[in-house]
Amino acid sequence: MSLQPYYSFNIVDTQAQEPILELNGIYKSFVDKTGDKVGVLQDISLAIPQGSITGIIGKSGAGKSTLLRCMNLLERPDQGNVFFEGTDLTQAPRDILRQKRHHLGMIFQHFNLLSRRTLEDNVALPLEIAGHPKAKRRKTAQSLLNRLGLSDRENDYPSNLSGGQKQRVAIARALAWNARVLLCDEITSALDPETTTDILHLLRTLRDELNLTIILITHEMSVIRAICDHVFVMDAGKVAEQGPAEHIFSRPKHPATQALLKPFLKQSIPEFIQDRLQEKLCETKENKAILRLIFSGASAQEPLVSQFIRKAHTDVNILAGFMDQIGDTTFGTLVVEIPNNPAILEQTCTFLSTRGVAVEQLGFITHD
Repeated sequence: MSLQPYYSFNIVDTQAQEPILELNGIYKSFVDKTGDKVGVLQDISLAIPQGSITGIIGKSGAGKSTLLRCMNLLERPDQGNVFFEGTDLTQAPRDILRQKRHHLGMIFQHFNLLSRRTLEDNVALPLEIAGHPKAKRRKTAQSLLNRLGLSDRENDYPSNLSGGQKQRVAIARALAWNARVLLCDEITSALDPETTTDILHLLRTLRDELNLTIILITHEMSVIRAICDHVFVMDAGKVAEQGPAEHIFSRPKHPATQALLKPFLKQSIPEFIQDRLQEKLCETKENKAILRLIFSGASAQEPLVSQFIRKAHTDVNILAGFMDQIGDTTFGTLVVEIPNNPAILEQTCTFLSTRGVAVEQLGFITHD
């Protein structure tokens, strides 16, 4: 049975920030082995808010990594514009593009450290390429290694480090040029869960302390849930859906988003309810309306169901539910059964929606 919204409400983001990075009408294609042109990105337009941690998710082949590499023009788009801090990178002269790229640090899945260089030299490499004096390179590298928990390791080599430590060095190197944006391509996929948690905590701390903007490419829903403020869902080279992380998780709209999140959220209707759900009323039996209530933020912390029961003087039977957390925001769903009475249904939707709860009517259950 498809789920049709019975009632919805508009969500206003009161903490929206000016975008630091904007992509307008981006197209990108490659030529395959047979010589055919294959479109990878199709008319991508998005804005990354200053100071946000933004996740980009999608199935393999959706175009996520190509999109990330277009943001700093490691891959130059076939068409469209990339604006960083108001400058159109796609039209910028080479010297301006080089200067702007300094502030777009990139971190890779497999660290990309130079095995024959010490940690200090790896971190200082961007400054060395830029021609900075050795004393400044050393001071910057040591300061960043200290900040990232690798003090007194500047003379070690990458082979002596764990995966998490290598990723810390890669983050330090990305920051060496005074990065204002970190572009992270699957940076936790090679790490164990405990190390992943540590790296994500580090990224959030760096965002808060340095006022960074962080963009994460990942296929791990747990990463999105743990750290991201905003999410873009990619599907077949397009942005299928976007929004605050808690809204994407708690009320996904696009089929691609629903497919990605269904196993993680455990949000499907329990079988014992699904087996009894009917789309139409049964004329010969008592019918109960089945609703799904979607809570997030403040609404998930309040006893709204019990308040409604007292206000409406009606029974509400809770059939299923779960609670979870996205970053600092709590969200959850309840599947409830109420009398199939138009007045009660309208009262339910009005009461709950004005308190930040979305309501979906799933169907009906009959009682003998």
